[in-house]
Amino acid sequence: MIQRLDESGDPLAPPEKLPDLTAVAELERAETPRWVLARSRTHRRLLTETGVEVARSHDVELVEGLLVAAAGGFGQPHGLAAAVARLEGRTPEPDPPVGVDDRPTLFDTGPVDELADIVAVHRAQQAVLAADPRMRLLAAAESAAGLVAEEMTVHGLPWRADVHDELLTEALGPRSSLGGRPPKLAALADEVVAAFGGRAVNLDSPAEVLRAFARAGHELGSTRSWELKGIDHPAVAPLLAYKELARLHTAHGWAWLRTWVHNNRFRPEYVVGGVVSGRWASRGGGALQIPRAVRAAVRADPGWKLVVADAAQLEPRVLAALSGDHALAPGEDDLYTALASAEFGADRATAKLALISAMYGQTSGGAGQLLGTLRRRFPAAMGLLEDAARAGEEGRLVRSHLGRTCPPARPGHELPAAARARGRFTRNFVVQATAAEWALVLLAELRLALRSAATGAQLVFFQHDEVLLHSPAETADDVAELVRVAALTAGRRLFGATPVRFPMRPRVVDAYDER
Repeated sequence: MIQRLDESGDPLAPPEKLPDLTAVAELERAETPRWVLARSRTHRRLLTETGVEVARSHDVELVEGLLVAAAGGFGQPHGLAAAVARLEGRTPEPDPPVGVDDRPTLFDTGPVDELADIVAVHRAQQAVLAADPRMRLLAAAESAAGLVAEEMTVHGLPWRADVHDELLTEALGPRSSLGGRPPKLAALADEVVAAFGGRAVNLDSPAEVLRAFARAGHELGSTRSWELKGIDHPAVAPLLAYKELARLHTAHGWAWLRTWVHNNRFRPEYVVGGVVSGRWASRGGGALQIPRAVRAAVRADPGWKLVVADAAQLEPRVLAALSGDHALAPGEDDLYTALASAEFGADRATAKLALISAMYGQTSGGAGQLLGTLRRRFPAAMGLLEDAARAGEEGRLVRSHLGRTCPPARPGHELPAAARARGRFTRNFVVQATAAEWALVLLAELRLALRSAATGAQLVFFQHDEVLLHSPAETADDVAELVRVAALTAGRRLFGATPVRFPMRPRVVDAYDER
């Protein structure tokens, strides 16, 4: 069932039943409406799996999550059933999960009264969004991101299983037919045991490793790399090498390859807004943490290219635009180099440390003196961060540029250590969440540009501030230009006529590891 609505969400005609998804495609071509999707992932997946592309959508579930959090109800249920309960003054309960075999079709989601519920929730959402242009932009971008996420899953990231196998064999040695440690891991484990005098140690157990070092006279608080590097013991070097290879074997080894790569495509499930700041998460496969050791396996198909681009120093540039301290981000040149030249004796590493310390609330070591320099040079930018930190310490809410809201304080936040921790979180939240909004708008703009230009390219990967597209070789340069333009447009959409630029410099390559 579908129902036509006006801009405010009021019905224009009685509900009507469409015969099949072909009718949806015909309506899309003829009218390009904004489709209201209530069962977010189910409806988006059904559209993309059947090849029906819609230009615009309003995702009731995603938008409800934004509005509930903005009203101070972060973490409350925000599915369709919960939204209806709120409209009716009842206590919301989460929507029941939809099983694989009983998931509804796109428009045949139940009786007409469920359609009425969808209309009522959408109307209530439109009333709130009409009074808040920024939140309206966020709702549109988040809804578009929902479509992008499903399309990327359906397209899949090109992934050469044979190349991945070669990379693993080179790094770890031949795969064990009995399921044990690969040869190089086993050899490193033997080196560590020998360094501890031959006494057996389970290297995958931090507690056992700590006890082994304690017996050798080294009391450690953890097995983190930086702490291990601070002691002089022959087990340290092989243990660090073991830890690195073990992470590769566990997270992206042969078991991962068998589970996640089929027909030379990696198809993870992305979770839009899965992190409180609005960044994405993923379910299984570690899609947002592809290590450099296996990136060479991400390769374009024959006759195709990969277009890869990430935003240069996105969060500092967002801070400059948010605060109006535009001198912090002059032009499109490297921001840290420019800052180092002006304030830190041309030492780029120090300039980067100073700015990251400011955004993340790091004051230990020499960071305090560096922050003093930034406060003097960029008072508006540092003031914005410190105001956000103070709000967090006092238990207040902070919001991103478009209105994404941080989680409320928990009981006990008023204790000094907890208050300082929350202040560090809110200090960064305003910047990171706004950077996530910039990325959402980038995705929305890029998706529409790709549809209009008919390049044949597909968005196949997204990670925080990076996009990867799979393009026919003959249109790859055009696609790279679309990425550059979309990045500039995203900055204007968020901040208007700001002099701050958000450059992306795409590279056209055959494999993800190429620079």
